[in-house]
Amino acid sequence: MTAIASVPELEACIGAAGLPVKMKIIDHLDAAARQWIAASPLAFIGVGSKDGPRVSVAGGPRGFATVAADGALTLPQEAIDDLGPVEPGQGAGVLFLAPGVGETLRANGRIRAVTANHLEIAVEECFVHCAKALIRSEFWRGAEPSPPADAEAFVNAARFLALATMDAEGRIDISPKGDPAALLIHLADGRATLAERPGNRLAFGYRNMIEQPRVAALALVPGAAQVATFAGRAHLTTDEGLRSRFVVDGKTPLLATVIEGAAPLLRQSPALARAEPWSDGPPAGIDPAAVFMAHIKLNKARGPTATLLRLAANRKLISSGLEANYKSDLY
Repeated sequence: MTAIASVPELEACIGAAGLPVKMKIIDHLDAAARQWIAASPLAFIGVGSKDGPRVSVAGGPRGFATVAADGALTLPQEAIDDLGPVEPGQGAGVLFLAPGVGETLRANGRIRAVTANHLEIAVEECFVHCAKALIRSEFWRGAEPSPPADAEAFVNAARFLALATMDAEGRIDISPKGDPAALLIHLADGRATLAERPGNRLAFGYRNMIEQPRVAALALVPGAAQVATFAGRAHLTTDEGLRSRFVVDGKTPLLATVIEGAAPLLRQSPALARAEPWSDGPPAGIDPAAVFMAHIKLNKARGPTATLLRLAANRKLISSGLEANYKSDLY
């Protein structure tokens, strides 16, 4: 098995993110991000701990999560499925989904306050993630209300997975993963192998796994109200035998993630039931390309190239670029 043990090895395999991709990241929740959060009935939340990350689902009516005047992200405790103990200072990451929209909004930071009613997160990083995971999983199609009742079989039937990773400083990132059933993840005998498809090359989760291997995963079958969670120690590999089970359209993923010690727990998700993510149409006013553009212009990177990118960024160009990339580089 060929394990990826360093960032140079990782970038030699998948490439490195260019400046335009890095400039979509901002350090606060701007007006566009606030609009996205107000339109979202569903989110995945991760927190860090000394034992590694934990991940769960949060959901409710659209706008169940709110943004305070000072920019802190607030989630009602009652909207979150069991997340375990949470304390101020812990790293936290939230992945917001808006019905019918392929892209997702990622907000990372640290827990600022914990009350009986709310979690408050001081946001340090915000960006829009590409739509490939939701496109590949056909997430918004739903249509599978009766998945397997066995936890291992459920994971193997999953089309979507939220993977929480943590760096050495406890910072959390949640990556969306998606594929057709049986081509996303294979779990057997306590080992989960996950296909790693083309993404935006920011590779936050990959870098975290190299730095600190403990991860937590939440798998779901779109349309169903159950989730399966598991945790373990992860590593990235280029092993051809492992990657070959995930071939789609003649294309083999460049990488696979192997999670050792995976013991899935299958349970009902009250948050998914409250969110009803597959019952509503697309929210009005969510324009991922416009959010990309706004974030590039808000990014604080300096230098002539960054300045030119801010000046050149326009919605039409970004939208056409995203559409072309989704068609040519989905697998």
